[in-house]
Amino acid sequence: MAHAAPASSAPKAPRTPTPSTPDVFDERYHTMANWAFPVGGGLVYGFWAAAINRSGGPITGWNVLFGFVCAIAFAALYIGVRKLAPLLKRELHAVLWTAFAGITFGFLYSQTGETVLRSTFMALGVAAGVFAVTFYRYYTHEDAEGHPDPR
Repeated sequence: MAHAAPASSAPKAPRTPTPSTPDVFDERYHTMANWAFPVGGGLVYGFWAAAINRSGGPITGWNVLFGFVCAIAFAALYIGVRKLAPLLKRELHAVLWTAFAGITFGFLYSQTGETVLRSTFMALGVAAGVFAVTFYRYYTHEDAEGHPDPR
């Protein structure tokens, strides 16, 4: 018959908190990434919008212009949201990202030729998912004032 091992009577040492992960990239990398993500995301978004807009037809000058305008608008909004969102409380922080995701998705969906009502409902569905994820993230990682939780 198997028996449980006797419990140790020695007191357990207190756990030491694990150190935060080191920042292996220098300031130059972070500066470059702060511009590369909005520009890269904008170019992908603009290309995607232009491709949907032309519906498989030939690439025209107006189509290329439409793609670049969409890319610039997306990048500008993305930079604006990234600068403004951390200044807000966690609920508004999540709502701002929700609005950004819903609007950008709704615009892309409207380029397919669907009705405004269907585009709106699809965008609201995407926005609801984004809100659930961002609210959970900010609620568990920030205090009530919007500052990173020191835990």
